[in-house]
Amino acid sequence: MVQHMTDSVISVKSSGFQDAVVKASQPVVVDFYADWCGPCKMMEPVIHQLSKEYDGRVKFVKVDTDANQELASQFGIMSIPTVMFFSKGKVEDIVVGAVPSTVLKSKVETLIKKA
Repeated sequence: MVQHMTDSVISVKSSGFQDAVVKASQPVVVDFYADWCGPCKMMEPVIHQLSKEYDGRVKFVKVDTDANQELASQFGIMSIPTVMFFSKGKVEDIVVGAVPSTVLKSKVETLIKKA
């Protein structure tokens, strides 16, 4: 289910997505990425920083779209990076592309308030 952990960001495969994200008791931020994607690499340190900052309050998950194409298709991922914000199993917000950390941080704050 869970491949490996880097800091507090968990890599999840399609088979573990339901448990890791949809059934999670806390808000979840999902980073859909690919190893070859330049903007994804730019977002990685931002995601890791936020995962440390919100540790215990928000779960951070990453999904490799190349290895989990059915999951990317299920959520209509057309370009990466795409960051999805889940609360109680539902998508609350989506950010596509590389964005400043302030954008993601404000969306995480909103997500916490909704939870």
